[in-house]
Amino acid sequence: MGALAAIANDIVLLAKPALFNIYFALVSIPTGFVLAVFMALGKASSNPIISRLCRGYIYAFRGSPFFIQLFMFYSLLLSLNLSVWKPLGLDTIVLNPLILGPAVLALNTTAYTANILHGALMTVPRGEVEAARAFGMSRFQQFRTVIWPNVIRLAWPAYTNEVVFMFHATALVYLTLPVVDDQLDLMNKAGTLFEKDYNAFLHYPVAALYFLVISAAIFFGFGRVYRHLMRHLPRPPAMRFAPRWMR
Repeated sequence: MGALAAIANDIVLLAKPALFNIYFALVSIPTGFVLAVFMALGKASSNPIISRLCRGYIYAFRGSPFFIQLFMFYSLLLSLNLSVWKPLGLDTIVLNPLILGPAVLALNTTAYTANILHGALMTVPRGEVEAARAFGMSRFQQFRTVIWPNVIRLAWPAYTNEVVFMFHATALVYLTLPVVDDQLDLMNKAGTLFEKDYNAFLHYPVAALYFLVISAAIFFGFGRVYRHLMRHLPRPPAMRFAPRWMR
């Protein structure tokens, strides 16, 4: 009973810190998705300048660790704060992890999501686009009725994994940025509890349990969306256990 009570106590203590991780994900992921749509279209653009700029952005963020990106942006903004923002009173806002953390997360997931959407964009059947063009549809109508439905169906499974990975990446925000006003996420709070009793087999597994449960919720929700996107296709037959008792 002592072990169960300790686990239950940790679950209660880590409930509030888990909200910070959820907050980072809820702010950064939708923002990054919207930016990624334009970034993917820019990468596929026939304009070489726009295409190269978008490709360079995607390569820069996909080719460097997220941990380094947090350090880089914080150091850059801190140096600008010394001469530019401090008289304006913006330093406490811009450098706050609740603002800077989701911003860097959004920039990071924009690159990965844009690469996923661009890959799906390249696999849209050309025949359907030509048919829409033959019907006299404008470019916007082609994108809205033909291209985008195909892109989102093709990209959704890979994007689901990206959302889960990005949620896991929220654990790095407070490991890199300074803690303000006693803001602690799951990993920081688990580390604080560990420093009190050095029980690594209690606090970190409970923090991991939160990540597992929230990740399962993401998979379930995105799975339901994917079933809705693919509702026009026949469902595969469900697996049934039907042993043959007689030959």
